[in-house]
Amino acid sequence: MKRCLELAALGAGNVAPNPMVGCVIVHKDKIIGEGYHERCGEAHAEVNAIESAKDKALLAESTLYVSLEPCAHQGKTPPCADLIVKHKLKQVVICNTDPFSEVDGKGIARLKKAGIEVTTGVLESEGRWLNRRFFTFHEKKRPYIILKWAQTIDGYIDRERSASDDNPPLKITTDASNKLVHKLRTEEEAILVGKNTALLDDPRLTARYWPGKNPLRLVIDPQLQLPSSLRMFNDEHETWVYNARKALCEKNICFERINDPAEFPHEIVNHLHGKDIQSVIIEGGKNTIERFYQAGLWDEARVFTNPMRIGNGIQAPKFIGKEMERTHIGEDLLQVYLPE
Repeated sequence: MKRCLELAALGAGNVAPNPMVGCVIVHKDKIIGEGYHERCGEAHAEVNAIESAKDKALLAESTLYVSLEPCAHQGKTPPCADLIVKHKLKQVVICNTDPFSEVDGKGIARLKKAGIEVTTGVLESEGRWLNRRFFTFHEKKRPYIILKWAQTIDGYIDRERSASDDNPPLKITTDASNKLVHKLRTEEEAILVGKNTALLDDPRLTARYWPGKNPLRLVIDPQLQLPSSLRMFNDEHETWVYNARKALCEKNICFERINDPAEFPHEIVNHLHGKDIQSVIIEGGKNTIERFYQAGLWDEARVFTNPMRIGNGIQAPKFIGKEMERTHIGEDLLQVYLPE
């Protein structure tokens, strides 16, 4: 099953809204086939693993290990449970059951009905962590939400600035950390900032420093005060503007109306869930991050800290979380927190 999870992780950034899934087929303690779900709309892990087995006659005496319950419905591809039954595998070992309503136990039931021995819950917590975006989306009915910021060691994210100053944002982290940030962006479906961050920093919100897809760009601009000249409105990728005034799409810019700007965190996550967006990383500013945090709408926080000191400025967001991981990236420290 560890190998299944390793294979599944290879699909990161390419399979959403589907989950990452890996599959290994074993015959007499020897792996005879393996595969993973490589891209949304293409063959599932079980199909690729079965196809990779050179001697199909061995399948009937083999055990199939898979990190997520085989699907039992016709989607963009045929049901994997039917394929397993067709090849008469004798045993299937599953990491996680699938919370998606079209599956959710139906795949297991189909396998058992065909007389296949089924074992579930192997490395279950590891599998849930790998597919935490997928599980959050289906169980909590909202995207997996990541809060991210960079801060100085004395607790500031920027100097005090205004649009009239024409001062650039404070560069806190190193180039190595910036590349990692862009890599992490390729793993999420959307990236969100507030109006002030968009105006003062003029970010592009792309993953240009790392190979991979750009996330969908989101910005909160209640009264549509942001100028169209900002770089997030260029043609590098699609941008959604959450506002209280209009709802329409113009080329790659979509204006999405929110009814109550005071409750924008809940309205935005509900809208994203309805659009099948499974994950969003919130990169600023302080007020936007704190609003989602205070609403209880966060699942992970990534905090980059550099040893520089600036003495005063905009303080980093205030939050309480359980540190799960820390990594040194040159002189920067990356800490990952989860809700307590």
